[in-house]
Amino acid sequence: MRHGKKFNHLSRQKGHRASMLANMACSLIEHKRINTTVAKAKALKQFVEPLITKSKEDTTHNRRIVFAYLRSKYAVTDLFRDVAAKVGDRPGGYTRIIKVGNRLGDNADMAMIELVDFNEIYNGGKKEEKKAKSRRGGKAKKTEAVAQEAKEPEAPSAEATSTTEPAE
Repeated sequence: MRHGKKFNHLSRQKGHRASMLANMACSLIEHKRINTTVAKAKALKQFVEPLITKSKEDTTHNRRIVFAYLRSKYAVTDLFRDVAAKVGDRPGGYTRIIKVGNRLGDNADMAMIELVDFNEIYNGGKKEEKKAKSRRGGKAKKTEAVAQEAKEPEAPSAEATSTTEPAE
């Protein structure tokens, strides 16, 4: 009986499945978007999201753990440098699966899996605008301008008093 066994074996043995998921994860990290079947995309999502979470904290231990799964130093470097910088404030849900129809040869359900923060169409640059705005930004600028104006009149008045003193 298979009670409680919810892992999708993808019709492969353990070694082949691990190698396939590692290769797909390296391709996803490198290209930020790949096309595959829906079943493989769902398995890849469970495989790669914990690795992305590990990459948010750049320590030697986390790099070694991720390298044990991916077995590609270029993918690990790209993950810790580029991907971790973009997903640093996201609490989870780093990937998105979009179904794209059926494959012509065998009618398999196809999907596109992508890293969420690297899709410019859906994001539309909104995150960068939100970071630029602040609620109190206008008040700070006004107070700085008032402070500068207050300093400017003091300087001429100090010169005026210094010129008036020798005149007396």
